[in-house]
Amino acid sequence: MTSVPGPKSLALKQKMDAVQQTSTIHFFVDYAASRGNYLVDVDGNRYLDVLGQIASLPIGYNHPAILSAMTDPANLPMLAQRPCLGLLPPEDWTDRINSSLKRVAPKGLTDSNTMMCGSCSNENAFKAAFIWYQTKQRGGLPPDDVDLQSRMKNRSPGSPEVSVLSFNGGFHGRLMGCMSATHSKAIHKVDIPAFDWPVVDFPRLKYPLDDHIVENNEEEARCLAMAEEAIIASRVAKKPVAAMIVEPIQSEGGDNHASPDFFRKLRKIADEQGIAFIVDEVQTGGGSTGVFWEHETWNLDNPPDIVTFSKKLQTGGYYTKPEFRPKEGYRIFNTWMGEPSKIIQLKAYLDAVDNDHLLENTKITGQYLMNGLVDLQNQYPHVLSRVRGKGTFCAFDLPTSEGRDKLVLLLRQNGVECAGSGDVSLRLRPALIFQPRHAAEFLDVLEHCVKQL
Repeated sequence: MTSVPGPKSLALKQKMDAVQQTSTIHFFVDYAASRGNYLVDVDGNRYLDVLGQIASLPIGYNHPAILSAMTDPANLPMLAQRPCLGLLPPEDWTDRINSSLKRVAPKGLTDSNTMMCGSCSNENAFKAAFIWYQTKQRGGLPPDDVDLQSRMKNRSPGSPEVSVLSFNGGFHGRLMGCMSATHSKAIHKVDIPAFDWPVVDFPRLKYPLDDHIVENNEEEARCLAMAEEAIIASRVAKKPVAAMIVEPIQSEGGDNHASPDFFRKLRKIADEQGIAFIVDEVQTGGGSTGVFWEHETWNLDNPPDIVTFSKKLQTGGYYTKPEFRPKEGYRIFNTWMGEPSKIIQLKAYLDAVDNDHLLENTKITGQYLMNGLVDLQNQYPHVLSRVRGKGTFCAFDLPTSEGRDKLVLLLRQNGVECAGSGDVSLRLRPALIFQPRHAAEFLDVLEHCVKQL
């Protein structure tokens, strides 16, 4: 209907700029007019949304199951009050947890903790891991007076020099602890103090995978050796690693994949070194890869100790093994401990996943999408490369960051909402209701834009 952003969006952006920073805004949205996989802006432009509100839109816009749950009078008291769940939960709160979070709990993890977002999910997962690690160091005893008094002065032993091992390219959020484990874009971290925590390389695989088996195995072995060496070096320096955190697919850092064997060996290192193994499924969790939890495709002998989630699950939070539950109250705590309305939305979404076979749909659509992307890569190898993905959680590379950014803008001008990943990648994060016909529409628009490049 108009250029993008259109005149109404530009006027609203100017108005908002008087009270907030607006440089990241693409355009303003008419959410009442948006439906399914299609987003409508305030200027009447319609977009096929393959970004999915940064991977957080589970079953599209204005899905009947979500609308029904949110307008159910039985849910109104919780929506109106927003209770402090850690102190005053409603009578049916355990039942609601059992019918939502418990229903999709990763194998081997029995505890769940609700939080607000992915960043605070990872931040509190770090805290749970530190508490577990320090409790082990004290032989299972609670903190004593020396621990408590020294912590109030930010001194040892109550404030120990322990760390989290993370990976180059990883993204775990923008809170203080999370930023020390985030290594995707410098602008997310610059000017902010950081913990001196160890960081090692994550594999950079070559594609097609079948043509680079030897090189990719060597790359994964190199990264595993770096991880083990960093853990040992930190212990020698008396700044021991208490936990490591890893994404199944590095989602902000460039859609970087690794093999199941890499993650199995990483899990073994964590076991042998006595540290917690945290899997960040904030972006990958919820079905986009064709399974609900991507880490379950690794076939681990020992499940992760902690799995964090947010985005498509609507609420933030993390699952843990029982030993990672602190014995004392208020150690993992905030005012709201999540948001009751998000548990209502989560249950409606899970019902739709089961009733409409959406995981199977994602597998079918993902295969169609990947085949189409590979065909385009073969036709335009000077523009597209390294097509990769699982389910509809897909990405491809452009030769330069400038070319990638130009393609994102071209796609938006031609009715596709998308975004980049890492330096040169374009990522796809559609809702689970994305079907082959939507994939075909996207591929047509993509080819049209690639020709313009």
